[in-house]
Amino acid sequence: MIINPASHLLEPITYLPSPYCDDRPQNTPIDTVVVHGISLPPGQFDTGYVERFFCGQLDNAAHPYFASITHLRVSAHLLIKRNGNTVQFVPFSKRAWHAGESHFQNKRRCNDFSIGIELEGTDDILYEKIQYQQLAHIISLLMQHYPAIISNRIVGHADIAPGRKTDPGIAFDWTYLRGLLA
Repeated sequence: MIINPASHLLEPITYLPSPYCDDRPQNTPIDTVVVHGISLPPGQFDTGYVERFFCGQLDNAAHPYFASITHLRVSAHLLIKRNGNTVQFVPFSKRAWHAGESHFQNKRRCNDFSIGIELEGTDDILYEKIQYQQLAHIISLLMQHYPAIISNRIVGHADIAPGRKTDPGIAFDWTYLRGLLA
């Protein structure tokens, strides 16, 4: 797997362009990776609904829960599914709308300077080893491509939006991820 320097996309993986992105502020280095957890409907995996949600194609009639989220305009740069397959929605050079109201190390608007990676999962169901392996591999590539990303700038959504977000949750093994990155 590589990051294409012209397109800012991982290759070879599936790319489903999301409309929920825009340009990053000029001269803002990418220096943070934000790890998220998501499943749609909550607690259900491999449904295809996350992909539709990030692409603005979620049918709110498909599940009762969806009526409460279809108004949201949300994306991430990547989704790592339970089987390790990865989908990209936003080129790394663009600002994905993944963090919402957020702050990290005295900087607000984390979307401006971060890459958002969603793991298919929930706060309290263990993530799959293949997801950690894929995440570690991708983070290593990102650290090579964007040298401002260092290990203490790999954080969870809960770290940048405390009190508002809890993902990737208590089931996420930060020690295991850091061991893979070492």
